[in-house]
Amino acid sequence: MTQSLSFGDLFARLALAEVQRDVFRNIVSLRTSQDLFDDLTDDPAEWALAQKVEGDAKPPPYRSPTPVVHRPFEDAEWFNAIAWPFQNWQASRYSDGRHGVWYGSESVHTTVFESAWHWRQGLLADAGFERESVVAERKVYVVGCAAALLDFRPLTGDWPALLHPADYSFPQSVGARIHREGHPGLLVQSVRRPEGENFAVFNPAVLSAPRHHLQLGYRLDGDCIVVEKTPGLAWFGIDAQDFGRRAAG
Repeated sequence: MTQSLSFGDLFARLALAEVQRDVFRNIVSLRTSQDLFDDLTDDPAEWALAQKVEGDAKPPPYRSPTPVVHRPFEDAEWFNAIAWPFQNWQASRYSDGRHGVWYGSESVHTTVFESAWHWRQGLLADAGFERESVVAERKVYVVGCAAALLDFRPLTGDWPALLHPADYSFPQSVGARIHREGHPGLLVQSVRRPEGENFAVFNPAVLSAPRHHLQLGYRLDGDCIVVEKTPGLAWFGIDAQDFGRRAAG
């Protein structure tokens, strides 16, 4: 079959995947926290005042609507690991920028391939730093996901545009329908690491219990992205041709 199948055919053939598992979320994060007010004044008392004003203006900590099931947890982890993409809409594979989508993966390695590709091909390429020695700091969270997700995995062979490496127009139209009709999310193969799987979530209510998993660093070394758990010690490397290559076996 080919992409000539209709948009309606795609949704007619969809099944649901019952998901009750932890998912990995990879975000930008500094390894060592910084005082955001120390460049405004040299007076520590004024730093404290600015921090108090910021604290008074912050939204209240997250509280689960079912506290017996989901115990309250520290608000920063909730906003960093879950809430940010729903409050800061951006264009992505399944959004044209008019609604939020949260992305996670089945493994840390898949999150690394996905985020490293966007870091290099998006941020660094746009800034003209494609071969410079650049370092990025990342934080990986584990987040609970409990939902019946639309399962696109068996259908990507007939609708390859879902996994197009650069043209997001078709998956964005899919995401627009999912958002409009109120489905919680979808499950699909990773484009950057095809043996992996990605979760695109449209409803934050199906996500819970974010926990910090590990800190990572990405270092651009010529054509290779060196991934580090400990600064200065390589964990593994990703060459440009590795993105989208299916693992042997």
